[in-house]
Amino acid sequence: MSNSYQLETARVVLRQWRSEDYAEFASMNADPDVMRYFPSLLSRKESGALTKKLDNLIAQKGWGFWVAQRKSDNAFIGLVGLNQADDLPVANCMEVGWRLAKAYWGKGYATEAATAVLYFAFSILEQDQVAAFTTIENSPSQNVMSRLGMENREENFLHPKVSESTGLKEHVYYEISREKFYRNFQKNSVAISSQKNPKGKSDPTV
Repeated sequence: MSNSYQLETARVVLRQWRSEDYAEFASMNADPDVMRYFPSLLSRKESGALTKKLDNLIAQKGWGFWVAQRKSDNAFIGLVGLNQADDLPVANCMEVGWRLAKAYWGKGYATEAATAVLYFAFSILEQDQVAAFTTIENSPSQNVMSRLGMENREENFLHPKVSESTGLKEHVYYEISREKFYRNFQKNSVAISSQKNPKGKSDPTV
């Protein structure tokens, strides 16, 4: 893939990863509050490996889990984006997801950025539905899903990659159709652009 997409809303830019993002994301992944609904904290090495994977997927496909950057000061907010979920005990589908640093919770950034991602999924990738998953205990993320207009399908499943011992194995499954999304979406609230990926980009030391 020679081009990657960038999404822009009133307050947030969703862009490809840069070397300076690795440390920011590692700090997030080591924060117990941010990782409360994940199986474990990530070491710097584990976070670096995940960041490299996310970076490479966008380089290959043009889209994925983008860096969310606040426009007013270029602050690293977290990640928001899409993933093709084909390894879960639910129908293969496109998943929207987010993970924000604690300083940016409760300000509407997740909803704003995820709305842009849904628009991308329906307009550019031409999806019929987009899903979202989280542990049954994660009510804050479920609230975001509801604000996005997604509906709980009441089809809970046990995540195959989460241990029973964590207490987080049972996940809820939310979904929204293209038709429902466009009922209330304001098209001029999101700008989508594409740009060439830099060649020979090197990975930072993590």
